Amino acid sequence: MANVPVQRMSKLMAKTLRDDPADAEVLSHKLLVRAGYVRRTAAGIWSWLPLGKKVLANVERIVREEMDAIGAQEVSLPALLPREPYDATGRWDEYGAELFRLQDRKGGDYLLGPTHEEIFTLLVKDQCSSYKDLPVILYQIQNKFRDEARPRAGILRGREFLMKDSYSFDTEDEGLAQSYALHRQAYQRVFERLGLDYRIVAATAGAMGGSKSEEFLAPAEAGEDTFADCPNCDFAANTEAVSYELAPVDGSAVPAAEEIPTPDTPTIETLAASLGVPASATLKNLLVKIDGEIVAVGVPGDREVDLGKVEEHFAPATVEMVTESDFADRADLVRGYVGPQGLEKVTYIADPRVAPGTAWITGANKDGMHAKNVVAGRDFEVDEYVDVVVVTEGDPCPKCGTGLKLDRAIEIGHIFQLGRKYADALKLDVLGQQGKPVRVTMGSYGIGVSRAVAALAEQTADEKGLCWSAEVAPADVHVVAAGKALQTELALEVSDKLAAAGLRVLVDDRAGVSPGVKFTDAELIGVPKILVAGRRSGEGVVELKDRRTGEREELTVDEAIARLTA
Repeated sequence: MANVPVQRMSKLMAKTLRDDPADAEVLSHKLLVRAGYVRRTAAGIWSWLPLGKKVLANVERIVREEMDAIGAQEVSLPALLPREPYDATGRWDEYGAELFRLQDRKGGDYLLGPTHEEIFTLLVKDQCSSYKDLPVILYQIQNKFRDEARPRAGILRGREFLMKDSYSFDTEDEGLAQSYALHRQAYQRVFERLGLDYRIVAATAGAMGGSKSEEFLAPAEAGEDTFADCPNCDFAANTEAVSYELAPVDGSAVPAAEEIPTPDTPTIETLAASLGVPASATLKNLLVKIDGEIVAVGVPGDREVDLGKVEEHFAPATVEMVTESDFADRADLVRGYVGPQGLEKVTYIADPRVAPGTAWITGANKDGMHAKNVVAGRDFEVDEYVDVVVVTEGDPCPKCGTGLKLDRAIEIGHIFQLGRKYADALKLDVLGQQGKPVRVTMGSYGIGVSRAVAALAEQTADEKGLCWSAEVAPADVHVVAAGKALQTELALEVSDKLAAAGLRVLVDDRAGVSPGVKFTDAELIGVPKILVAGRRSGEGVVELKDRRTGEREELTVDEAIARLTA
């Protein structure tokens, strides 16, 4: 093995902190700053210090090795990108405020890349002209940019972040499915090597477009994603992707709809209390504006509307809540008493729970009046059924009916079968086997490299600090000189021998720092093995400690070196 230079903490540009940063909300933010891995440059913008850069580079290396193993080819594309390709696909506008836009001195429009589908598509269009040139998988590991409204949680949600994005190009859908499967398997190997606990869940495509989509989620309290997991079968999905089949019922026996006076009951709570019925018997009708047009969204009264799902369904259109002025302009819309029956010039979408034949108590479109026995499909028509309710714990599994469990998680990877969305927009064709142009089909696949560092910190840290796995740690062993000259001399001697054997060594040789502070810092920094040159240094005996388990044993220097290099 190559002789790796010993990293002395006396010369290391990293200062540990005793207290959590005042603005830190989550564990990874607190510990990565306190242990000297990262420092805040601005809101959502972070600098990686030497220890942090080593961990980040190790994650990069693992990702790169697994991408290379499936035959992917690495390239490096610019982060500063022209507007025109994003205009062609519509994403210049679809991305909204999260897209960093800028102009050059001549007034030309550019953006800082959030993802690179358009640019990779154009690269393949330039380089590949025949079916013989495909399939091909290209990838890069590059900083991406997103103008987050509220950057938070340290490196978990930043405006600049390191990401691996790869793209597959095939002539047939079967080839796309194979490329997708290759990435899925590669991602599993990446996250297993990183030591992450993860789940693969069904997901929505969002602004990326395409058909099939799955997320790789790392369960953690700091996660911003919520996923549903069935304890009885293999169903797992981001809550935004949980969907149910429409199940009509026989409502022929329900009496005719009847208006009933319900003064001072503009909310579901007041209505249910007044009539002595459960909220689930009522129909809630939320009014929103889609690009300025009013749309009513119907859900059972005991459920909340997931506006994220509504936005996803109508994307890239803008979704807004109605205002007082909207009601003032529409005499037929009575605030607090809206019902789907008799609505004019209003599109009505409903959750599948409002299935044909189901009967409801809902607004009568008159102040102080509701209607009962209002049957879907008889008294009103649903223009479109869309899963729009907020998924809650205990909702039936769409696959087997068992109550779902909900957990928080960090999104660490996402894979998409894009299909021909980008190829159509940018006219990516190759000459097919029959001598005619064939439109190429694509896949897009991302791993949050910097986010994976935070996810690891969230999942593996303990009350003492960080606790890295061997593959990603900034060093293989952290040697601590307890203080005296003899102990420092032995620590440096052992460190040189370990480095000569090919191990990455961090040695705490700081003068004037107490043993207690050194031990605390070793726990905080989180290298897997800690070797202490302490009170028995004069006998050539050191203490080897496992950071994760806390197990300790005294060994001679030769025994310790043999153990660490085995």
